[in-house]
Amino acid sequence: MSKPWLQQYPEDVPAEINTSQFPSLIELFNQSVASYGDQVAFENMGSSITYRTLEQRSRAFAAYLQNDLGLKKGDRVALMMPNLLQYPIALFGVLRAGMVVVNVNPLYTPRELKHQLNDSGAKAIVIVTNFAHTLEQVIEQTAIEHVVLTKLGDQLPIAKGTIVNFVVRYIKKMVPKYRLPYVTSFRKALKLGKSKQFIQPKLSSSDPAFLQYTGGTTGVSKGAELSHGNIVANILQADGAYSPLLKDGEERVVTALPLYHIFALTVNCFLFFKKGASNLLITNPRDIPAFISELDKAPFTCLTGVNTLFNALLNSQNFAELDFSHLKLSIGGGMAVQRPVAEHWQQVTQTRLLEGYGLTESSPLVACCPYNLEGYNGSIGLPAPSTDMRIISEQGQVLAVGEVGEIQARGPQVMQGYWQRPDETAKVIDSDGWLSTGDIGYMDEQGFFYIVDRKKDMILVSGFNVFPNEVEEVIAGLPGVIEVAAVGSPHEVSGEVVKVFVVRKDDTLTERDIIKHCRENLTGYKVPKLVEFRDELPKTNVGKILRRELR
Repeated sequence: MSKPWLQQYPEDVPAEINTSQFPSLIELFNQSVASYGDQVAFENMGSSITYRTLEQRSRAFAAYLQNDLGLKKGDRVALMMPNLLQYPIALFGVLRAGMVVVNVNPLYTPRELKHQLNDSGAKAIVIVTNFAHTLEQVIEQTAIEHVVLTKLGDQLPIAKGTIVNFVVRYIKKMVPKYRLPYVTSFRKALKLGKSKQFIQPKLSSSDPAFLQYTGGTTGVSKGAELSHGNIVANILQADGAYSPLLKDGEERVVTALPLYHIFALTVNCFLFFKKGASNLLITNPRDIPAFISELDKAPFTCLTGVNTLFNALLNSQNFAELDFSHLKLSIGGGMAVQRPVAEHWQQVTQTRLLEGYGLTESSPLVACCPYNLEGYNGSIGLPAPSTDMRIISEQGQVLAVGEVGEIQARGPQVMQGYWQRPDETAKVIDSDGWLSTGDIGYMDEQGFFYIVDRKKDMILVSGFNVFPNEVEEVIAGLPGVIEVAAVGSPHEVSGEVVKVFVVRKDDTLTERDIIKHCRENLTGYKVPKLVEFRDELPKTNVGKILRRELR
């Protein structure tokens, strides 16, 4: 196939990557620890840990999992926490023990958490006390046998951590009461594991590393099985695209996106770990003044985020007064970067905001804008190294330059499949390895790809997928509802918000009733912001509701 994009990248960006240099993520981890041992690996709440300390603590946690919990290679371990120093310790501990990480959004409702734990078959979970009450409601209905509980300040120095934990629990009252069985504290787990033997299992590129949950392009949340080889490939692909800008051991990256999100996981955590960077973890990026205060404390060279985050920063006091003289790389992903935001960002920071494009199913990076791009061009960029992209028609024919159809991608970063769902896998990956993205777009003569629409009815709220079926199912369970349809409504801040159209049989049912019910059963970004009551909904001849007409 013709690859016009190969001529558009700078000469120092490779067309292909060599995945054989790291058979698994563990070799990459070991290399960085050996190279950058005494340098800061992660920072959070004014405290930090070095690469060597991370190696020691993750080794202890891996030994705890193997010895005290008796878990084996391939067992699934759920991680349910925001950006804290505990996250990389647990993450690398699980991976080093040969186990599979199941990332869980801490804001999940009991219903959502129950589905993910049961579907993944996770035997253990590491969870912050702030969210333990959610787990309490479903744990007896899951296969969870072990709970490792941590407080927000547990990896800070003792005096500071004690204060943070006291304020969080008793002053801010952010820890609802809970009662959980078979609990061990994270601190105790590290202490127990420190004295135990750790045995590194043999891992290959085909061994699973993550079950990363997503709705895909449609339907119920599914676990994308991402192997060590998938993630290693994507790290090297991102490294190939951006490394000419980055100096080993000298970068300081700001991580405001949660590490349980695939974009932050691969790019912020793994890519910058490979580069020997210092990673500033932001626990609560919604607190923009506190976020800006963190940025003001030390020079930062790289910042990633979604369009809504960049927009919030630009519209906040004091942001423009920060020192951007060291900033060399800003990457937007998770949702489309809007032109006004990209242009405003460049005006304020004097650096380009480069858009990346990907899916959970592709680890996630598929395309990225070249680092030498003059300004915002509205595209999602060029295919990453060792990645092919094409546009196909509904009949499966490859389309020519400028023609609009579904975007497909192929490369070593494409998932093994949906966990225990071969039928769903076959719907999105064909026999030649092409992944159907569900996005509609086109390619221009230079090889840049552009998205014009989404094939399915997925709603994108601040970079997170919301699937209408899930929202509709929750609302349909309300007495007084006859029919319901959920669609995305344009929003200047979050890209889209959820809007629902409801046909009711009980006129006393109010907008407040519907939103209250949704808040009890759905994560915040899935909760409808707009409710419209209708006498009837548009349908096809066979009775299927026409969401596109409602949009």
